Amino acid sequence: MNLIFFGPPGGGKGTQARLLAARRGLPQVATGDILREAGAAGTPLGREARRYMDTGDLVPDAVMIGLMQERLARPDVRAGFVLDGFPRTLPQAEALEAVLAAMERRIDRAVEFRVGEETVIRRLGGRRVCQAAGHISHVEFAPPRVEGICDVDGSPLLQREDDRPEVIRRRMEVYRNEIPPVLDFYRVRALLVALDAEGDEEAVYARLEETLARP
Repeated sequence: MNLIFFGPPGGGKGTQARLLAARRGLPQVATGDILREAGAAGTPLGREARRYMDTGDLVPDAVMIGLMQERLARPDVRAGFVLDGFPRTLPQAEALEAVLAAMERRIDRAVEFRVGEETVIRRLGGRRVCQAAGHISHVEFAPPRVEGICDVDGSPLLQREDDRPEVIRRRMEVYRNEIPPVLDFYRVRALLVALDAEGDEEAVYARLEETLARP
């Protein structure tokens, strides 16, 4: 099954993609992971992507399409995947359709995660990432044993620049402005379904499985 998860930053799509990966064996293809990997590698595309991410703006289509095409060519996604955070624009959606058609593949379902702004700010604003290896904790939902220190490797826990409230609001504004044409692209193809993404991850996952089980 080839899936796309849509939703604002902090909407829960990444958490649910990881659960699906663990329980169904569908690899999570996350835009954020791809962009951070490219940025860490220091490639020209990666440096350009990092500049946009730090301000909460969308990464240009040409950059994202190129990175995503490379990712979908890897063998681990041949049996199915969950796209997390892509496509974000209509040109990206059209390019993805062309890329998949060339591979004789298609999207089976597009899921829109719906969640309120205050929930998003609460989720992302409390997230902390360890400096050494990127392990994630949360000041409210998964606090470390020692404040400010990663439980796994003892390195300092930091707040990512794009998790600060002012950047979160900017990211949500960008999402709300840019995503409607993309949702319409999948709606007219009868692939789009809405999912209530409020609540704890297991409750959301149960609703997700119910949604995916529908014909």
